[in-house]
Amino acid sequence: MRVLITGGSGFVGQALCRRLEEAGHRLLVVSRDPDGVRDRLPAGTDIRRSVLDFVDTPPDALVNLAGESIAARRWSDAQKERLIDSRVNVTRDLAMLCEQLTATQGRAPAVMVSASAMGFYGDQGERVVTEETPPHDEFAHRLCKRWEEVAGEVTTFGTRLSILRLGLVLDAGGGTLQKMLPPFKLGLGGRFGHGRQYMPWVHRQDLVSMILFLIERDDLDGPFNGSAPNPVTNAEFTRTLARHLHRPAVLPVPALVLESAFGEMSRLLLTGADMRPRRLEEVGFVFRFPTLDEALADILG
Repeated sequence: MRVLITGGSGFVGQALCRRLEEAGHRLLVVSRDPDGVRDRLPAGTDIRRSVLDFVDTPPDALVNLAGESIAARRWSDAQKERLIDSRVNVTRDLAMLCEQLTATQGRAPAVMVSASAMGFYGDQGERVVTEETPPHDEFAHRLCKRWEEVAGEVTTFGTRLSILRLGLVLDAGGGTLQKMLPPFKLGLGGRFGHGRQYMPWVHRQDLVSMILFLIERDDLDGPFNGSAPNPVTNAEFTRTLARHLHRPAVLPVPALVLESAFGEMSRLLLTGADMRPRRLEEVGFVFRFPTLDEALADILG
């Protein structure tokens, strides 16, 4: 099977590409710098600069992981536009590819698995959040809503669409832990604000398995919460991480400090959602790392 991946050279994309290559699939990856990312991807990966460059190599499946990090910098109006554009523009190109392949080949790719994020729900306090929970209207929600709406355009051409609303992705070498580990290893870690905000998380290997599961199950479409079944609060996360590192976690960061440093973006750290993967569990997906203890034991060894 030919699988086209946007964001294939990123933290999740690299692990997905390795798993797909091991399973014998042909990899098509979109990158603005093909030569610069070639060493990160399996040998033989077909890397091109644009989604639409693959019109002559029709993929069977699409995986949409592209998008600038939402926590890269403060949310100025210009940065908000960049965050939206980095997701919407590539996603719209995938819909255009489906349209062109329908016109020239008579069929679009069978399936697209498209990333979204837990930010779709906005701040949910302590209530349990499933795929049916109404969102709280704020920037993170509006960003994800727009992203998902544009992804929905592929269904016009008969492509089955599954959307994964991702929690914090954990593994060695990148993601959330890459930023958290240095201070925690020095014994300088602690909760953010009051620490009661939930942090949905997922081990990167379970996330890759989710993507493959949704590609292969042709009866599954719509939104799925892409997180482990046992989310934790920020205070629980920091205590657990510190315990695995054999370090204290006694230096909380006051909310006012985060709000002063990051402005509106501080909501990513000070709010959350008790997000549960209800639909994935209902259809039989099995987590290899269902608890944070199991995930950190694997990652930190």
